[in-house]
Amino acid sequence: MCVRPFDIDSIYLIIITVFIFAIVTWNILDNTFRLQNQIGHCIEEFSSSDHGLQFQKGIRWFLRLLAIAVALWVIIDVGIRRPANLISLAGIAFYVLLFFIFSIDRSKIKWHTVFWGLMLQMIIAIFIIKTKEGFTLFYWIGERVTDFLRHSDVGSKFVFGDAYTAHPFVFIVMPMIVFFSSVMSILYYWGVMQSVVRVFGRFLAFTMDTTPAESISAASNIFIGMTEAPLIVKPFITEMTLSELHAVMTGGFATIAGSLLGLYISYGVKAQHIISASVMSAPAALAMSKLVYPETEVSKGNSKDYNKLDIGHQKNTIDAASNGASQSIKLIANICVNLIAFLSILSFTNAALTWFGERVNIEKLTFEKICSYLLYPLAFLMGAAKDDCLQVAELLGLKTFLNEMIAYQKLSQFISNRKAFENYTSYFNSSDSWTYISNDVYLNHTHETLLGGFMSERSEIISTYALCGFANIGSIGIMIGGLTILAPQRRNDLAGMVVRAMIAGNVACFLTACISGLMIEYS
Repeated sequence: MCVRPFDIDSIYLIIITVFIFAIVTWNILDNTFRLQNQIGHCIEEFSSSDHGLQFQKGIRWFLRLLAIAVALWVIIDVGIRRPANLISLAGIAFYVLLFFIFSIDRSKIKWHTVFWGLMLQMIIAIFIIKTKEGFTLFYWIGERVTDFLRHSDVGSKFVFGDAYTAHPFVFIVMPMIVFFSSVMSILYYWGVMQSVVRVFGRFLAFTMDTTPAESISAASNIFIGMTEAPLIVKPFITEMTLSELHAVMTGGFATIAGSLLGLYISYGVKAQHIISASVMSAPAALAMSKLVYPETEVSKGNSKDYNKLDIGHQKNTIDAASNGASQSIKLIANICVNLIAFLSILSFTNAALTWFGERVNIEKLTFEKICSYLLYPLAFLMGAAKDDCLQVAELLGLKTFLNEMIAYQKLSQFISNRKAFENYTSYFNSSDSWTYISNDVYLNHTHETLLGGFMSERSEIISTYALCGFANIGSIGIMIGGLTILAPQRRNDLAGMVVRAMIAGNVACFLTACISGLMIEYS
């Protein structure tokens, strides 16, 4: 019996309830009857049978028809109604061509994998951005995640007192990471995340024709970070081919850790775009990895690999929650020391560049300004508004050469400035109400200066997608260190590919931004 009127939240509640019930029931039956191994064996037998091959053939034809429908939609909705958005399509073509040129073996490229990596991105983007149901669903998920993370304030207030809001980054944002890490550990202990990762992994492997290990790793990167995801495929790392290892690293660079959601949401970035960016970048990472580093060996993976997922051996739920909270200590320390170090380095670099610029009559020469000009073409190809390309390029430079946290922090400044400007113009809307001074905007009536100016909401969304990944120079050492612990004998292989994987991960994020730019209404 429904106490409240039946609405959209009621539908979502039913879906979540059914999902949780199915997961719990599955885990009970699996622990009792070992259903996972039995079903995996049945799936393997069915897949190799005549009926299974016919079924797979039918599914592939359906996917091909879906691809044709997407192509027609792009021609009609974008090419005719919003031709300016085709710049983003040119960006996609540019990255594919560039990676084809620099591929280690162009003759071995499996174009089916590349095509379906891009097509899955496109389908997900259409569902999220262009359909009312998809947008509503991800908006609802984003709002619920935001509300969920706010519960960490209770713990912060108890530990730090009523004055915890005086230092929001340390006493509000960091506890969000502790809270989320603890909950994720519980979900892994219950087997929920393994089930979700297994489904995503099978889906990616089927559509993109990738191996189980690299598909599982890509799927797990949607939810956890680049050092935690390889733990799931730990049993396979020592025997992975070079191409599979490259795909594992690329997937880690192309996505963010779920535990960092609270950090970026606190910057004012919309949660639904962060979530959808991480989902969309998983197939893109596989596609770009297999384009620049195609498979040249014979993989030892098989369908039984899906039944070997593991993340830890906690004794009970309380132990899992405590272990997750303890694991977040290292992440929080890493975030804090990196922000202190990189912001300090950036400040020193800008001071040195400004001093040098003054000697040669160049005003306000900074690292951000150099990046804005060097990476301007990339921002333009993503489909950012022409007036915003310098600012978007600045964010890309901060993300690639420093880290995504600093870039998102800068993006939050642009978001805050835009909201302040819109609030200001709702009262003072004459052309002489504000003045542009270099990159800053001076509000004449309130005597406020919006440092760095602002961007259109379209450019903010494109930037959100482009920045959503760990691909930066500083992460190279973290990636090598994390994987070397799991497979010391593969250190030379990892070191030889990690820079290429970092670039591929970055481009995967840029492709996600291009596809979002293709979908968003032009403004």
